[in-house]
Amino acid sequence: MNKLLSCIFCAALTALSPFSATAEKLVILHTNDTHSQIQPRTDDNLGGILRRAALIDSIREAEPNVLLVDAGDFVQGTLYFYLYGGKVEQELMNRLGYDIRILGNHEFDNSVDSIATIMADTKATLLSTNYDLSRSAFGNKFQPTAIKEVGGRRIGFIGINLDPKGMIIPGNYNGVEYLPAIEAANAAAWWLKHVEKVDQVVALTHIGYASRGSQLDDNALAAASKDIDLIIGGHSHTFLDPANPDPKMPNIVKNANGYNVLIAQMDSYGRHLGRVDIDLDNFTKEASAYPVDSRYDNRKNPELEALLAPYTAGVDSLYNVKVAKSAVELPEDSPALSNLISDFFFYRGQQLAGKGNVDFALLNDGGLRRGLPKGIISEGAVIDMMPFRNLIQVVEISGNDLIDAVNVMAQGRVTGLSSQASGTYDPEGKRMLSFSINGRPIDPRGTYRIATIDYLVKGGDYMTPLTHGRVVAQSQEPVYTDLLKYLRRGPLGRKAIKPDDTLRFVPVKK
Repeated sequence: MNKLLSCIFCAALTALSPFSATAEKLVILHTNDTHSQIQPRTDDNLGGILRRAALIDSIREAEPNVLLVDAGDFVQGTLYFYLYGGKVEQELMNRLGYDIRILGNHEFDNSVDSIATIMADTKATLLSTNYDLSRSAFGNKFQPTAIKEVGGRRIGFIGINLDPKGMIIPGNYNGVEYLPAIEAANAAAWWLKHVEKVDQVVALTHIGYASRGSQLDDNALAAASKDIDLIIGGHSHTFLDPANPDPKMPNIVKNANGYNVLIAQMDSYGRHLGRVDIDLDNFTKEASAYPVDSRYDNRKNPELEALLAPYTAGVDSLYNVKVAKSAVELPEDSPALSNLISDFFFYRGQQLAGKGNVDFALLNDGGLRRGLPKGIISEGAVIDMMPFRNLIQVVEISGNDLIDAVNVMAQGRVTGLSSQASGTYDPEGKRMLSFSINGRPIDPRGTYRIATIDYLVKGGDYMTPLTHGRVVAQSQEPVYTDLLKYLRRGPLGRKAIKPDDTLRFVPVKK
């Protein structure tokens, strides 16, 4: 931690910035995991950056002291990123006046060099307490801490990120040195409280509310902390609804000294704008959430609309290209959609490795970013659904490694299976109960070939067992390109899509 404290000391000279001298409270507005959602989502008509801008402007008009922060994953997930690589999102976040931002894991999808170029003109303070980015393409763009003065009070900020290993493809985070998150967070918070004498410490995090495949999460961070007062998180797409708190997902956790730490997170895609009010007399906190809905459509900023128009024209052109037709609606989290894509993986795997040379296929949790509508399915909708530039690979692994991989699946990391496979798992114990391929249980001494994506084969989503295998075949184009060909000219022909909706990996309570 000596290296970390040295970095904090160097940054402290430039981290202090005046904010206001007449406030009794500070309003922190926050977003996370907006994932290039520039327009409202078609499934629930929530979100949209023009609506968000109107809402933020209205709050700034009403409140004298407002900070706007983002907890990462501002890119990847719609055609805006597919076509323009993050340029649109970055420019609009500058226009909205974000004050503090941290990185998410999806910022690295097109490599650290790419996102560093996109974020070169960021006007916000960029924080990363447990990534040393000085030897990456970011250079010294990020600082480990920041301090804002509000109403005679000093508010400190830190930024905590997940371990890239197991979540970001190797090679995409070159030059990034990871520092253990809890140790780094506690060291930085201690420095801010006891050396800088700040009154409150706010941690912006991209580690997730509850752990899946990793022991690090906001709950663990809060419980292990002594000097953090507020956590504003991202990554897990959790909606911690202040109006209707879930007893199973508490938004207040006791820290190591027995004091309350408030945790806030606003689901994903910009569907809600979070707000935390901090009373600067007694430091009590009140959380709230605003749905970003059609109420703000008549208050859109015309300058932002004009800026966005040419980009939207390019996006709309892909929504006008018909690819297929569905007989039923296929929601993002439906077994039917998961089965459709998993069966496509199997089909494509057999094309690559040869018929009879693939045992089954699997799809990762989070691989599908939205559903498909009933009726006409456009090219744009397909790319929106699977926007990542992954490749399909066929990997050969041992039966023992397959058992380990299925146990990772039982942690909620991988959920889609082709029709050749099925299984059950204990969701509380997070372990496999049964698994069969073509009606036969896994032979620990056997060898199996699985069609999936290169992200998982390289250990993404904590699928380390797949890294022990041997890649025997690989596609040359991204998954969405192969999927478009499959929908247009594959075995489905011109028939309306109506996938099997059987749940193939079934949770069973013990």
